[in-house]
Amino acid sequence: MPDRLSALDASFLYLEDSATPMHVGGVAVFERPRDGFAYEQLLCLISQRLGYLPRYRQRVLPVPGHLARPVWVDDPDFDLNYHVRRAALPSPGSDEQLFDLVAQLMARPMDHERPLWEAYFVEALAGNRVALITKTHQAVVDGIGTVELGQLILDTTPRPCEPYEDTWVPRRLPSTPRLVLDAVSETVRRPGELVENIRVLAGDAAATADKLADAVGGVASALRTLIRPAPAGPLNRHVSGGRVFAVVRTRLDDFRKIRAEFGGTVNDLVLTVLTGALREWLLSRGESLDAGSTLRALVPMAVLEPDAVEFSTAGLVNNRVEAHLVDLPVGEPNAVLRLRHVSHAMRVYTDSSRSVAARAMLRVGGFAPATMHSLAARAAGSFSGRIFNLVITNSPGPQQPLFAGMARLTEMYPVIPLARNQALAIGVTSYHGNVYFGLNGDRKAVSDVGNLAAMVEDALDELKGTHW
Repeated sequence: MPDRLSALDASFLYLEDSATPMHVGGVAVFERPRDGFAYEQLLCLISQRLGYLPRYRQRVLPVPGHLARPVWVDDPDFDLNYHVRRAALPSPGSDEQLFDLVAQLMARPMDHERPLWEAYFVEALAGNRVALITKTHQAVVDGIGTVELGQLILDTTPRPCEPYEDTWVPRRLPSTPRLVLDAVSETVRRPGELVENIRVLAGDAAATADKLADAVGGVASALRTLIRPAPAGPLNRHVSGGRVFAVVRTRLDDFRKIRAEFGGTVNDLVLTVLTGALREWLLSRGESLDAGSTLRALVPMAVLEPDAVEFSTAGLVNNRVEAHLVDLPVGEPNAVLRLRHVSHAMRVYTDSSRSVAARAMLRVGGFAPATMHSLAARAAGSFSGRIFNLVITNSPGPQQPLFAGMARLTEMYPVIPLARNQALAIGVTSYHGNVYFGLNGDRKAVSDVGNLAAMVEDALDELKGTHW
C-alpha cells in the first residue's frame, strides 16, 4: 500500500493558498574557497546524499474523489536540475540584494506535481561569497523519516565531492483503481478518516485543530487551557502575496555576558531582545502602549518523550516539538524588568524535566538547526491564528565551522513561513559564535521590517549597557 500523508501533512497542503505558501526556508552564505565552489559541485554534493532523503524524490498524488488523503509516490520525471537552480545577483551583489531575492523566492508557492523542495545557488555575491537558498514544504520534513536538506550537505570538515553514479530507479506509480481500492479499504476500517479528510479539504481547520495538534505533540493541551484571543495589533493582518526579509547578526558572547550579569537563559535573552525591538517598533508606528501591554508569541521548543533516557541523534527525530504561548511584555520600558518577565514566563517550560536544554542540543553533532525550524513551523501551523501575534523559533546550532564541499559556511538564517493573518515570523539560529536572526514579514503589513531589524540591535545594546 502506498505511503499515505498524515492528517497533519495533508492539512498543510489543503490549507495552503497563493498568499500563504507553507514552506520553510533557509539562507546559507559560504566563503568561496581558492579553487572555487561552482553550481556543478553543489549538484554533485546533493546528488551524492539524496539517497538518504527518499521523500525529496517523491511527489504527492491525490486520491480520486478525495476518498482518502493523498499518497507519496516516486516522481518518474524527477529532475535534480529543476530543483537545484542557479541565480546571480546584479552588481554590486550586496546583502540587501540577496535578501530581496530571498523575499521574492519565498513568496512563490511550489509546484505540487513535483517533489516539494527547491534550492537556489546564488552567485556574484560581494566579497567572494556564494549563497544557498532552500525551500522545503512543511509536509516534507517530519523529523521522523525526513530531515531538512541542510542537515546532510554540511560537514564538519571540508570534503571534495567524489564522482558518484546515481542508481536510483523510481517505483511504478499506483494505478487509479489501486488508489481507490486502498482508500475504500481504509474507509471501511476507519470510517472517521473520510469525514476528517473532507473537513480538512474544505478548510475547516477549527474542526480538526485538536487532532492535528496531537500529531505535533502537546499543542492541544495548550489550546484547551489558553483560549483567550491574542492582543489586537498591527501584526494580525490579512497576509498578501508579497514578502520582505531582513536579518540581524549578533555575537553569542554578548548574550552570554548579559546572562552572567542578569541571569536567565540565552533563549530568554533572545526573546527579551525581540520584545524590546517590538516595543520600539510599535511605538514608531504610533501604537499606544501601557505598562501591561503584551504581544503573544508562539515559541516552539524541543522536548523529550517522558520515558526518554537521554538526548541523542537517534532520539532526536523521535522527539517532539511543543509550541508554547508566551506573552512578551512590550509595555515594560525597563529592559532588565522585561527580562525578568520573560524568564518567569519561560520557567514553566524550561523547568520541566522533558524540556531539551540548548546545551544538550549542541552536543548532537549531526543535527542541523534547519530541521528544528521546520519542525517548529509544523507545530506553529497547527495553532489557531487568533491566539497569537507572531511566531518566534530559536534553535542553537553548532559552534564549530561547517562546510559544503570545500566551501566554509559563514552565515545562516532561517525563514519561517507566515500563517493566515500572521504578518511576521522570526527565526533565530546560533552558529560558530554568532546569533543570526531572520525576519520574514508581509510586504504590505510589515513593509518596514528593516527598521525592526535595526531595533533588534538597539535592544541588545540596551541590555548590554555602556559599561562593557
